[in-house]
Amino acid sequence: MIIINVKENEAIDKALKRFKKKFEKTGVLRELRSRQAFEKHSVARRNVVKKAIYKQTLQQENL
Repeated sequence: MIIINVKENEAIDKALKRFKKKFEKTGVLRELRSRQAFEKHSVARRNVVKKAIYKQTLQQENL
């Protein structure tokens, strides 16, 4: 459970922003989306390799 202490006279926007940051760091939403549909291990590995290749080509273009 995520606990956010709201300080006295603190704007709700700031507290909400801190909550969103903490929530994002926990990775709950990412985990939920990945569990919605089963993905075979071979397909997951293939996607990881594709992302790595894409990142590598971007880095080479920037040089």
